[in-house]
Amino acid sequence: MNSGRASGSLKLNALQGTRLLSLALNLPGPAALQRLHAMGARCTQVLPPSGDPMAQYSPRAQQQLCRGIWQTTLDLKSPVGQRRLHALLGRADVLLTSFRPAALRRLGLEAAALRARYPKLCTVAIVGAAGARADEPGHDLSYQAEAGLVPGLEMPVSLLADMAGALLASEAVLQVLAQRQRSGSGAHREVSLTEAAHWLALPRQWGLTSTGALLGGGQATYRIYPCLDGRVALAALEPHFAAALARLVGLAGPGGAAAAPDWGSAQAHRAVAAFMAQRSCAQLEQLAMTHDLPLHILPVG
Repeated sequence: MNSGRASGSLKLNALQGTRLLSLALNLPGPAALQRLHAMGARCTQVLPPSGDPMAQYSPRAQQQLCRGIWQTTLDLKSPVGQRRLHALLGRADVLLTSFRPAALRRLGLEAAALRARYPKLCTVAIVGAAGARADEPGHDLSYQAEAGLVPGLEMPVSLLADMAGALLASEAVLQVLAQRQRSGSGAHREVSLTEAAHWLALPRQWGLTSTGALLGGGQATYRIYPCLDGRVALAALEPHFAAALARLVGLAGPGGAAAAPDWGSAQAHRAVAAFMAQRSCAQLEQLAMTHDLPLHILPVG
């Protein structure tokens, strides 16, 4: 068994007294469980005899995700494992799963069967895709690709679908508990990782981040620039930030007013790029603090 205190921000108590049981492995389920624990829930994670896959992928991630989570190992295909699981289910408020529906049916753990046996038990199922596609195989990369978040041959910088799915699963737990409070009976929600990726991809689908668009590098106020010893992410989007930037880089008119700022022009891009290129990360960070500019320094690469 594994226990400990959750790290990070102040612990909330919205779910104090709530018992969560998780069969969800890999990343979305444990990440959701950690957030629910931070809200005060008493969380138990059931591991297979082979152990936690995250311990193989990233021991660091596994250690962080299991803080404060009670863990127990059960063979769900054995009679003993099934008996122990149902003993836990009898005391749980919410069951979180990430198996495909076919696997849940084989284990007798589909939502309808559990609702008949435990009328007040709420269930949240994390699946790859919703509805009829829920038995399709997939992982974060394929979900992001379907949502249009993998435009080239570069690998994604993070597991966006998994982490967005964890947030949606946490939200779904709150939803089923609220529904149970109103009706007195257990409720069920399905969380699709593909839909989570599509949600994150909406700004791209709207064209906000397309090449040359307002948030796609088309404006000199909202870009990544090289500097003397690294890079800077400049996000001077609002007019007052843009005005401060214009004064700083020499694009302001008489009296410090921005002279018809066309931040999409080649002149504006050249002026800001030259200003950044001539200064170090430390200098730019100090200027950002002095002039109230949203700017973040980045390492080279």
